[in-house]
Amino acid sequence: MAGTFQFELVTPERLLLAGEAEQVVVPGVEGDFAVLSGHAPVISTLRAGILEITMTDAKRRVFVKKGIAEADSERLTILAQTAIDVDEFDSQRIADELKAAEAVLINAETELGYTRVVSPIDGRTSRRLVDLGNLVGAEDKTLLTTVV
Repeated sequence: MAGTFQFELVTPERLLLAGEAEQVVVPGVEGDFAVLSGHAPVISTLRAGILEITMTDAKRRVFVKKGIAEADSERLTILAQTAIDVDEFDSQRIADELKAAEAVLINAETELGYTRVVSPIDGRTSRRLVDLGNLVGAEDKTLLTTVV
């Protein structure tokens, strides 16, 4: 039998799942990764996706959204903003999640509309007056760029 490790899935509302796990596949922002007993220490942010949890007595699939995973050789802790057992999904819940995602997208587009980038310098600049390797300190009055 494969080694086990302590697994916890926590949301802001409650401890959703805790126990001995054999393997957990985590949806990290840089790609999915599997955690087994003896895993090297790692911290990763989560993307929306499915946690595939192999407990010693059962397998579970849980949808997670936003959060972090922290693993070491003896434990994996998932702190998720949202965690829903896949078996609890029905058409209404999926429609609600889709509506919430669309609202987030509209809000992001609105905020982007208010974004304005302003150049801190207007004009042309002359060549730098510092040679490579020169030290520039707080008390030095070394001129780096001249706006003309």
